[in-house]
Amino acid sequence: MCYICMMTWIKRLVKFVLFLVVAYAAGRTGVVFFGSQLTGERAPYLQMLTDDSVTVRWQTRENRMGVLKYGQHPDHLNYTLLEDSVGKVHSITATDLQPDTRYYYSVGDISGYKAPDPEYDWFRTTTGKDSGKATRIWVIGDSGQPGETSLAVRDAMLDWIEKNPRSDNEYINLWLSLGDIAYRSGTNEQFQAALFDTYPSILRNQALWPVYGNHDARRWTYFKLFTLPENGEAGGVPSGTENYYAIDYENIHLVMLDTQDSSMRPGSDMLTWLKEDLAQNTRQWLIAVFHHPPYSKGSHNSDDRKDSDGRMAKVRENVLPILEAAAVDLVLSGHSHMYERSHLMDCHYGNSSEFSDDNIVSRGIHGQYREYRKPEENIAHSGAVYVVAGSSSKVDHGPLDHPAMAISMEEAGSLVIDVEGNRLTSRFINEQGEVKDEFSIQKQNGHAGKNTECLVKKEKKHQQNQQQGGGEQRDSQAG
Repeated sequence: MCYICMMTWIKRLVKFVLFLVVAYAAGRTGVVFFGSQLTGERAPYLQMLTDDSVTVRWQTRENRMGVLKYGQHPDHLNYTLLEDSVGKVHSITATDLQPDTRYYYSVGDISGYKAPDPEYDWFRTTTGKDSGKATRIWVIGDSGQPGETSLAVRDAMLDWIEKNPRSDNEYINLWLSLGDIAYRSGTNEQFQAALFDTYPSILRNQALWPVYGNHDARRWTYFKLFTLPENGEAGGVPSGTENYYAIDYENIHLVMLDTQDSSMRPGSDMLTWLKEDLAQNTRQWLIAVFHHPPYSKGSHNSDDRKDSDGRMAKVRENVLPILEAAAVDLVLSGHSHMYERSHLMDCHYGNSSEFSDDNIVSRGIHGQYREYRKPEENIAHSGAVYVVAGSSSKVDHGPLDHPAMAISMEEAGSLVIDVEGNRLTSRFINEQGEVKDEFSIQKQNGHAGKNTECLVKKEKKHQQNQQQGGGEQRDSQAG
Protein backbone atom coordinates (compact mmCIF):
# COMPACT_ATOMS: atom_id res chain seq x y z
CA MET A 1 0.00 0.00 0.00
CA CYS A 2 2.81 2.44 0.82
CA TYR A 3 4.44 1.82 -2.58
CA ILE A 4 1.14 2.48 -4.40
CA CYS A 5 0.53 5.63 -2.36
CA MET A 6 4.04 6.86 -3.15
CA MET A 7 3.63 6.28 -6.90
CA THR A 8 0.26 8.07 -6.85
CA TRP A 9 1.85 11.02 -5.03
CA ILE A 10 4.73 11.14 -7.55
CA LYS A 11 2.32 11.10 -10.51
CA ARG A 12 0.35 13.96 -9.00
CA LEU A 13 3.58 15.90 -8.40
CA VAL A 14 4.72 15.36 -11.98
CA LYS A 15 1.34 16.50 -13.31
CA PHE A 16 1.50 19.58 -11.11
CA VAL A 17 5.02 20.43 -12.30
CA LEU A 18 3.98 19.95 -15.93
CA PHE A 19 0.99 22.19 -15.32
CA LEU A 20 3.28 24.90 -13.92
CA VAL A 21 5.64 24.59 -16.90
CA VAL A 22 2.80 24.83 -19.42
CA ALA A 23 1.22 27.71 -17.52
CA TYR A 24 4.52 29.59 -17.39
CA ALA A 25 5.17 29.00 -21.09
CA ALA A 26 1.68 30.18 -21.99
CA GLY A 27 2.03 33.20 -19.76
CA ARG A 28 5.45 34.00 -21.15
CA THR A 29 4.15 33.72 -24.71
CA GLY A 30 1.34 36.07 -23.80
CA VAL A 31 3.78 38.59 -22.30
CA VAL A 32 5.95 38.49 -25.43
CA PHE A 33 2.94 38.70 -27.76
CA PHE A 34 1.21 41.62 -26.08
CA GLY A 35 4.47 43.44 -25.39
CA SER A 36 5.29 43.26 -29.09
CA GLN A 37 2.07 44.79 -30.38
CA LEU A 38 2.30 48.27 -31.93
CA THR A 39 -0.20 50.27 -29.92
CA GLY A 40 -0.82 53.93 -29.18
CA GLU A 41 -0.35 57.06 -31.24
CA ARG A 42 3.05 57.56 -32.88
CA ALA A 43 4.28 60.58 -34.83
CA PRO A 44 5.55 60.08 -38.39
CA TYR A 45 9.05 58.67 -38.80
CA LEU A 46 11.14 57.92 -41.87
CA GLN A 47 12.38 54.56 -43.04
CA MET A 48 14.46 53.23 -45.93
CA LEU A 49 15.39 56.60 -47.41
CA THR A 50 17.14 56.13 -50.78
CA ASP A 51 17.96 58.25 -53.82
CA ASP A 52 14.48 57.77 -55.31
CA SER A 53 12.17 56.60 -52.49
CA VAL A 54 11.22 56.89 -48.83
CA THR A 55 8.84 55.09 -46.50
CA VAL A 56 6.88 57.17 -43.98
CA ARG A 57 5.34 55.36 -41.00
CA TRP A 58 3.07 56.50 -38.17
CA GLN A 59 0.36 55.21 -35.83
CA THR A 60 -3.11 56.35 -34.81
CA ARG A 61 -5.34 55.34 -31.91
CA GLU A 62 -8.34 54.77 -34.15
CA ASN A 63 -8.63 53.02 -37.48
CA ARG A 64 -7.88 55.46 -40.28
CA MET A 65 -7.10 55.37 -43.97
CA GLY A 66 -3.70 57.04 -44.04
CA VAL A 67 -2.68 59.78 -46.46
CA LEU A 68 0.82 61.05 -47.30
CA LYS A 69 1.23 64.41 -49.00
CA TYR A 70 4.63 65.69 -50.15
CA GLY A 71 6.32 68.18 -52.40
CA GLN A 72 9.43 70.30 -52.84
CA HIS A 73 7.92 73.33 -51.09
CA PRO A 74 6.14 73.30 -47.71
CA ASP A 75 3.27 75.35 -49.14
CA HIS A 76 2.84 73.14 -52.19
CA LEU A 77 2.49 69.47 -51.28
CA ASN A 78 1.38 68.54 -54.77
CA TYR A 79 1.76 64.74 -54.49
CA THR A 80 -0.76 62.60 -52.59
CA LEU A 81 -0.61 58.90 -51.74
CA LEU A 82 -3.46 56.97 -50.10
CA GLU A 83 -3.34 53.66 -48.24
CA ASP A 84 -5.32 50.73 -49.60
CA SER A 85 -7.10 49.94 -46.33
CA VAL A 86 -7.88 51.34 -42.91
CA GLY A 87 -5.79 50.58 -39.85
CA LYS A 88 -3.90 51.99 -36.88
CA VAL A 89 -0.37 51.26 -38.10
CA HIS A 90 0.35 53.22 -41.27
CA SER A 91 3.12 52.90 -43.85
CA ILE A 92 3.30 54.62 -47.23
CA THR A 93 6.23 54.53 -49.65
CA ALA A 94 6.83 57.38 -52.07
CA THR A 95 8.77 56.42 -55.21
CA ASP A 96 10.13 58.09 -58.36
CA LEU A 97 11.73 60.87 -56.31
CA GLN A 98 14.62 63.02 -57.50
CA PRO A 99 18.06 62.29 -55.96
CA ASP A 100 19.67 64.72 -53.52
CA THR A 101 16.43 66.70 -53.24
CA ARG A 102 14.67 68.04 -50.16
CA TYR A 103 10.95 67.24 -49.93
CA TYR A 104 8.45 68.42 -47.33
CA TYR A 105 5.66 66.16 -46.20
CA SER A 106 2.62 65.71 -43.99
CA VAL A 107 0.51 62.74 -42.96
CA GLY A 108 -3.17 62.50 -42.11
CA ASP A 109 -6.24 60.67 -43.32
CA ILE A 110 -9.00 61.18 -45.87
CA SER A 111 -10.62 63.75 -43.58
CA GLY A 112 -7.60 66.05 -43.73
CA TYR A 113 -4.02 66.75 -42.70
CA LYS A 114 -2.07 69.56 -41.09
CA ALA A 115 0.50 71.72 -42.84
CA PRO A 116 4.11 70.57 -42.36
CA ASP A 117 6.51 72.31 -40.04
CA PRO A 118 9.30 73.27 -42.48
CA GLU A 119 11.92 73.04 -39.72
CA TYR A 120 11.26 69.36 -39.03
CA ASP A 121 8.87 67.77 -41.56
CA TRP A 122 11.19 67.11 -44.47
CA PHE A 123 13.56 64.56 -45.92
CA ARG A 124 16.39 64.68 -48.44
CA THR A 125 16.87 61.81 -50.83
CA THR A 126 20.35 60.38 -50.99
CA THR A 127 22.93 61.42 -53.55
CA GLY A 128 24.37 59.50 -56.46
CA LYS A 129 27.70 57.69 -56.29
CA ASP A 130 29.77 60.39 -57.98
CA SER A 131 28.25 63.61 -56.69
CA GLY A 132 31.35 64.40 -54.64
CA LYS A 133 29.40 65.71 -51.64
CA ALA A 134 30.71 65.13 -48.13
CA THR A 135 28.89 62.65 -45.91
CA ARG A 136 28.19 63.06 -42.19
CA ILE A 137 27.13 59.98 -40.22
CA TRP A 138 25.74 59.99 -36.68
CA VAL A 139 26.14 56.73 -34.75
CA ILE A 140 24.38 55.84 -31.50
CA GLY A 141 25.03 52.63 -29.60
CA ASP A 142 22.97 50.89 -26.91
CA SER A 143 20.67 53.89 -26.68
CA GLY A 144 17.87 51.91 -25.07
CA GLN A 145 17.88 53.50 -21.60
CA PRO A 146 15.74 56.68 -21.70
CA GLY A 147 16.69 59.49 -19.38
CA GLU A 148 19.19 62.25 -18.75
CA THR A 149 22.18 60.50 -20.32
CA SER A 150 20.55 59.76 -23.67
CA LEU A 151 19.09 63.27 -23.86
CA ALA A 152 22.47 64.82 -23.01
CA VAL A 153 24.23 62.69 -25.65
CA ARG A 154 21.65 63.71 -28.25
CA ASP A 155 21.90 67.42 -27.42
CA ALA A 156 25.70 67.30 -27.33
CA MET A 157 25.73 65.96 -30.89
CA LEU A 158 23.28 68.62 -32.08
CA ASP A 159 25.26 71.40 -30.39
CA TRP A 160 28.56 70.19 -31.87
CA ILE A 161 27.06 69.95 -35.35
CA GLU A 162 25.57 73.42 -35.03
CA LYS A 163 29.04 74.76 -34.21
CA ASN A 164 30.61 72.76 -37.06
CA PRO A 165 28.21 73.20 -39.99
CA ARG A 166 28.85 72.23 -43.60
CA SER A 167 27.88 74.38 -46.54
CA ASP A 168 25.14 73.13 -48.87
CA ASN A 169 24.47 70.00 -46.84
CA GLU A 170 22.04 68.72 -44.19
CA TYR A 171 23.09 68.46 -40.55
CA ILE A 172 23.51 64.69 -40.93
CA ASN A 173 23.19 62.39 -43.93
CA LEU A 174 23.07 58.95 -42.32
CA TRP A 175 21.91 57.84 -38.88
CA LEU A 176 23.04 54.45 -37.60
CA SER A 177 22.16 52.46 -34.49
CA LEU A 178 24.47 49.76 -33.12
CA GLY A 179 21.57 47.86 -31.53
CA ASP A 180 19.89 47.57 -28.12
CA ILE A 181 17.53 50.41 -28.93
CA ALA A 182 15.01 49.56 -26.19
CA TYR A 183 15.92 48.28 -22.72
CA ARG A 184 15.22 45.99 -21.09
CA SER A 185 13.15 43.75 -23.32
CA GLY A 186 12.46 45.59 -26.58
CA THR A 187 8.74 46.10 -25.93
CA ASN A 188 6.59 48.59 -27.79
CA GLU A 189 6.41 50.74 -24.67
CA GLN A 190 10.20 50.66 -24.22
CA PHE A 191 10.78 51.58 -27.87
CA GLN A 192 8.42 54.50 -27.42
CA ALA A 193 10.35 55.83 -24.43
CA ALA A 194 13.90 55.16 -25.62
CA LEU A 195 13.51 55.95 -29.32
CA PHE A 196 10.41 57.92 -30.23
CA ASP A 197 10.26 60.11 -27.11
CA THR A 198 14.04 60.65 -27.08
CA TYR A 199 14.61 61.55 -30.74
CA PRO A 200 11.22 62.90 -31.91
CA SER A 201 12.49 65.76 -34.11
CA ILE A 202 15.33 63.78 -35.68
CA LEU A 203 13.04 60.88 -36.60
CA ARG A 204 10.89 63.26 -38.63
CA ASN A 205 13.67 64.03 -41.12
CA GLN A 206 16.27 61.25 -40.80
CA ALA A 207 15.84 57.53 -41.44
CA LEU A 208 17.37 55.35 -38.74
CA TRP A 209 19.38 52.37 -40.03
CA PRO A 210 19.61 49.85 -37.13
CA VAL A 211 21.24 46.51 -36.42
CA TYR A 212 19.67 43.86 -34.19
CA GLY A 213 20.77 43.81 -30.54
CA ASN A 214 20.26 41.17 -27.86
CA HIS A 215 17.78 43.29 -25.90
CA ASP A 216 15.84 44.12 -29.08
CA ALA A 217 15.46 40.38 -29.64
CA ARG A 218 13.49 39.74 -26.44
CA ARG A 219 10.27 40.77 -28.16
CA TRP A 220 9.02 40.90 -31.75
CA THR A 221 8.66 44.68 -31.82
CA TYR A 222 11.88 45.44 -33.71
CA PHE A 223 10.80 43.94 -37.02
CA LYS A 224 7.30 45.34 -36.63
CA LEU A 225 8.62 48.90 -36.18
CA PHE A 226 11.28 49.04 -38.88
CA THR A 227 11.02 48.74 -42.64
CA LEU A 228 14.45 47.60 -43.83
CA PRO A 229 15.76 46.66 -47.28
CA GLU A 230 15.40 42.99 -48.23
CA ASN A 231 15.73 43.46 -51.97
CA GLY A 232 18.74 45.75 -52.25
CA GLU A 233 16.61 48.90 -52.22
CA ALA A 234 19.37 50.87 -50.47
CA GLY A 235 22.24 49.35 -52.45
CA GLY A 236 24.32 46.21 -52.54
CA VAL A 237 23.20 42.67 -53.16
CA PRO A 238 19.64 41.80 -52.02
CA SER A 239 19.79 39.86 -48.74
CA GLY A 240 16.24 38.49 -48.79
CA THR A 241 15.80 39.40 -45.12
CA GLU A 242 15.54 42.44 -42.88
CA ASN A 243 18.04 40.92 -40.43
CA TYR A 244 21.01 42.10 -42.49
CA TYR A 245 21.38 44.38 -45.50
CA ALA A 246 23.62 46.85 -47.31
CA ILE A 247 23.56 50.62 -47.83
CA ASP A 248 25.27 52.66 -50.53
CA TYR A 249 25.81 56.35 -49.91
CA GLU A 250 28.18 58.47 -51.99
CA ASN A 251 31.54 56.64 -52.04
CA ILE A 252 30.66 54.53 -48.98
CA HIS A 253 29.37 50.96 -48.80
CA LEU A 254 27.94 49.85 -45.45
CA VAL A 255 27.08 46.31 -44.44
CA MET A 256 24.63 46.03 -41.54
CA LEU A 257 24.96 42.56 -40.02
CA ASP A 258 22.92 40.53 -37.54
CA THR A 259 25.17 38.99 -34.90
CA GLN A 260 22.22 38.17 -32.63
CA ASP A 261 19.95 35.72 -34.45
CA SER A 262 21.54 34.93 -37.81
CA SER A 263 24.01 32.06 -38.01
CA MET A 264 27.67 33.05 -38.25
CA ARG A 265 28.90 29.59 -39.16
CA PRO A 266 31.06 29.33 -42.29
CA GLY A 267 28.74 28.86 -45.26
CA SER A 268 25.71 30.29 -43.44
CA ASP A 269 23.18 32.38 -45.36
CA MET A 270 24.44 35.67 -43.91
CA LEU A 271 28.11 35.00 -44.54
CA THR A 272 27.40 33.69 -48.04
CA TRP A 273 25.48 36.89 -48.77
CA LEU A 274 28.26 38.98 -47.22
CA LYS A 275 30.91 37.45 -49.48
CA GLU A 276 28.76 37.99 -52.57
CA ASP A 277 27.91 41.56 -51.61
CA LEU A 278 31.51 42.54 -50.89
CA ALA A 279 32.73 40.90 -54.10
CA GLN A 280 30.49 43.29 -56.06
CA ASN A 281 31.30 46.41 -54.07
CA THR A 282 33.17 49.15 -55.97
CA ARG A 283 32.84 51.99 -53.44
CA GLN A 284 35.97 53.52 -51.94
CA TRP A 285 35.02 53.14 -48.27
CA LEU A 286 33.74 50.02 -46.54
CA ILE A 287 32.11 50.28 -43.10
CA ALA A 288 30.76 47.24 -41.24
CA VAL A 289 28.15 47.60 -38.48
CA PHE A 290 26.90 44.99 -36.00
CA HIS A 291 26.06 44.71 -32.32
CA HIS A 292 28.58 42.31 -30.74
CA PRO A 293 32.20 43.57 -30.71
CA PRO A 294 35.02 41.24 -31.70
CA TYR A 295 37.34 43.03 -29.26
CA SER A 296 36.23 44.43 -25.91
CA LYS A 297 37.27 44.47 -22.27
CA GLY A 298 34.43 46.68 -21.13
CA SER A 299 31.13 45.56 -19.66
CA HIS A 300 31.56 42.48 -21.86
CA ASN A 301 34.66 40.33 -22.29
CA SER A 302 35.29 39.25 -25.88
CA ASP A 303 37.67 36.50 -24.66
CA ASP A 304 34.94 34.79 -22.62
CA ARG A 305 33.07 32.29 -24.79
CA LYS A 306 30.29 32.12 -22.21
CA ASP A 307 29.72 35.86 -22.53
CA SER A 308 26.86 36.51 -24.99
CA ASP A 309 26.86 32.79 -25.91
CA GLY A 310 30.17 33.14 -27.71
CA ARG A 311 28.89 35.57 -30.32
CA MET A 312 31.89 37.90 -29.98
CA ALA A 313 34.27 35.01 -30.67
CA LYS A 314 32.18 33.91 -33.66
CA VAL A 315 32.36 37.42 -35.08
CA ARG A 316 36.11 37.46 -34.62
CA GLU A 317 36.70 34.02 -36.11
CA ASN A 318 34.15 33.87 -38.94
CA VAL A 319 33.09 37.38 -39.89
CA LEU A 320 36.31 39.40 -39.64
CA PRO A 321 38.32 37.32 -42.13
CA ILE A 322 35.66 38.03 -44.77
CA LEU A 323 35.58 41.74 -44.00
CA GLU A 324 39.35 42.15 -43.87
CA ALA A 325 39.81 40.25 -47.13
CA ALA A 326 37.46 42.84 -48.66
CA ALA A 327 39.60 45.74 -47.33
CA VAL A 328 37.17 46.92 -44.64
CA ASP A 329 38.12 50.36 -43.27
CA LEU A 330 35.96 50.82 -40.17
CA VAL A 331 34.06 48.35 -37.97
CA LEU A 332 31.43 49.68 -35.55
CA SER A 333 29.92 47.72 -32.64
CA GLY A 334 28.09 48.32 -29.38
CA HIS A 335 27.09 45.90 -26.59
CA SER A 336 29.85 47.03 -24.17
CA HIS A 337 28.66 50.22 -22.49
CA MET A 338 31.76 52.34 -22.91
CA TYR A 339 34.06 53.57 -25.66
CA GLU A 340 36.97 51.56 -27.07
CA ARG A 341 38.93 52.23 -30.27
CA SER A 342 41.70 50.18 -31.83
CA HIS A 343 44.86 50.82 -33.77
CA LEU A 344 44.74 50.38 -37.54
CA MET A 345 44.96 46.60 -37.31
CA ASP A 346 44.42 43.33 -39.11
CA CYS A 347 44.35 39.55 -38.80
CA HIS A 348 43.61 39.09 -35.09
CA TYR A 349 41.12 36.24 -34.75
CA GLY A 350 42.06 34.82 -31.36
CA ASN A 351 41.95 35.89 -27.71
CA SER A 352 43.56 39.09 -26.46
CA SER A 353 46.58 37.15 -25.17
CA GLU A 354 47.43 36.31 -28.79
CA PHE A 355 47.44 39.93 -29.95
CA SER A 356 50.87 41.28 -30.88
CA ASP A 357 52.60 44.03 -32.82
CA ASP A 358 52.29 41.81 -35.89
CA ASN A 359 48.56 42.67 -35.91
CA ILE A 360 49.14 46.42 -35.97
CA VAL A 361 49.25 47.86 -39.46
CA SER A 362 49.92 51.37 -38.16
CA ARG A 363 50.11 53.25 -34.90
CA GLY A 364 49.38 56.44 -36.80
CA ILE A 365 51.64 59.16 -38.11
CA HIS A 366 54.33 59.86 -35.50
CA GLY A 367 52.79 57.11 -33.35
CA GLN A 368 49.98 59.34 -32.12
CA TYR A 369 47.12 56.84 -32.77
CA ARG A 370 45.18 59.58 -34.57
CA GLU A 371 46.11 59.82 -38.25
CA TYR A 372 46.31 56.69 -40.34
CA ARG A 373 47.17 56.05 -43.99
CA LYS A 374 45.85 53.34 -46.30
CA PRO A 375 46.26 52.59 -50.01
CA GLU A 376 43.84 54.43 -52.27
CA GLU A 377 42.79 51.16 -53.86
CA ASN A 378 40.86 48.58 -51.87
CA ILE A 379 43.60 46.12 -50.98
CA ALA A 380 42.89 43.10 -48.78
CA HIS A 381 44.24 43.19 -45.23
CA SER A 382 45.34 46.82 -45.47
CA GLY A 383 44.00 47.49 -41.98
CA ALA A 384 40.82 48.58 -40.23
CA VAL A 385 39.93 50.56 -37.13
CA TYR A 386 37.56 48.83 -34.70
CA VAL A 387 35.28 50.99 -32.55
CA VAL A 388 33.04 49.95 -29.65
CA ALA A 389 30.58 52.76 -28.95
CA GLY A 390 27.83 51.33 -26.76
CA SER A 391 27.44 54.23 -24.35
CA SER A 392 24.74 56.47 -25.82
CA SER A 393 22.40 55.99 -22.86
CA LYS A 394 24.39 54.34 -20.06
CA VAL A 395 27.95 53.69 -18.93
CA ASP A 396 29.07 50.54 -17.14
CA HIS A 397 32.44 49.39 -15.86
CA GLY A 398 35.18 47.09 -17.03
CA PRO A 399 38.97 46.69 -17.03
CA LEU A 400 39.33 48.40 -20.44
CA ASP A 401 42.66 46.69 -21.06
CA HIS A 402 42.29 44.95 -24.42
CA PRO A 403 45.73 45.24 -26.10
CA ALA A 404 44.15 45.91 -29.50
CA MET A 405 42.67 49.16 -28.21
CA ALA A 406 44.60 52.41 -28.50
CA ILE A 407 41.91 54.33 -26.61
CA SER A 408 39.45 53.11 -23.93
CA MET A 409 37.26 55.17 -21.63
CA GLU A 410 34.15 55.02 -19.47
CA GLU A 411 32.30 57.89 -21.14
CA ALA A 412 28.78 58.36 -22.45
CA GLY A 413 28.59 59.66 -25.99
CA SER A 414 28.07 59.06 -29.69
CA LEU A 415 30.08 59.13 -32.92
CA VAL A 416 30.07 61.74 -35.66
CA ILE A 417 31.85 60.45 -38.77
CA ASP A 418 32.73 62.74 -41.67
CA VAL A 419 33.72 61.26 -45.02
CA GLU A 420 34.98 63.61 -47.69
CA GLY A 421 36.70 62.12 -50.70
CA ASN A 422 39.77 60.15 -49.61
CA ARG A 423 39.51 61.11 -45.94
CA LEU A 424 37.39 59.67 -43.11
CA THR A 425 37.34 61.40 -39.73
CA SER A 426 35.60 59.93 -36.68
CA ARG A 427 34.92 61.83 -33.46
CA PHE A 428 33.59 60.49 -30.18
CA ILE A 429 31.58 63.31 -28.59
CA ASN A 430 30.71 62.84 -24.93
CA GLU A 431 27.58 64.02 -23.16
CA GLN A 432 29.23 67.37 -22.34
CA GLY A 433 29.90 68.03 -26.02
CA GLU A 434 33.65 67.39 -25.74
CA VAL A 435 35.51 65.53 -28.49
CA LYS A 436 37.13 62.83 -26.34
CA ASP A 437 38.66 60.90 -29.22
CA GLU A 438 39.32 61.75 -32.84
CA PHE A 439 41.06 59.79 -35.57
CA SER A 440 41.26 59.91 -39.34
CA ILE A 441 42.04 57.53 -42.20
CA GLN A 442 43.52 59.03 -45.34
CA LYS A 443 43.64 56.96 -48.52
CA GLN A 444 46.68 57.82 -50.62
CA ASN A 445 47.76 56.71 -54.05
CA GLY A 446 50.97 54.70 -53.83
CA HIS A 447 50.82 54.17 -50.07
CA ALA A 448 52.09 50.74 -49.08
CA GLY A 449 50.95 49.46 -45.71
CA LYS A 450 52.74 47.06 -43.41
CA ASN A 451 52.47 43.36 -44.23
CA THR A 452 50.49 41.79 -41.40
CA GLU A 453 50.49 38.12 -40.46
CA CYS A 454 47.60 37.40 -42.84
CA LEU A 455 49.52 38.77 -45.82
CA VAL A 456 52.70 36.94 -44.80
CA LYS A 457 50.82 33.65 -44.52
CA LYS A 458 49.11 34.31 -47.84
CA GLU A 459 52.46 34.97 -49.54
CA LYS A 460 54.01 31.83 -47.99
CA LYS A 461 51.06 29.74 -49.16
CA HIS A 462 51.38 31.24 -52.65
CA GLN A 463 55.11 30.38 -52.73
CA GLN A 464 54.41 26.84 -51.51
CA ASN A 465 51.78 26.38 -54.21
CA GLN A 466 54.25 27.60 -56.82
CA GLN A 467 56.93 25.24 -55.57
CA GLN A 468 54.51 22.31 -55.55
CA GLY A 469 53.35 23.22 -59.02
CA GLY A 470 56.96 23.41 -60.24
CA GLY A 471 57.73 20.02 -58.71
CA GLU A 472 54.69 18.42 -60.33
CA GLN A 473 55.70 19.91 -63.68
CA ARG A 474 59.26 18.51 -63.36
CA ASP A 475 57.89 15.09 -62.39
CA SER A 476 55.62 15.18 -65.42
CA GLN A 477 58.49 16.08 -67.72
CA ALA A 478 60.67 13.35 -66.21
CA GLY A 479 57.93 10.79 -66.72
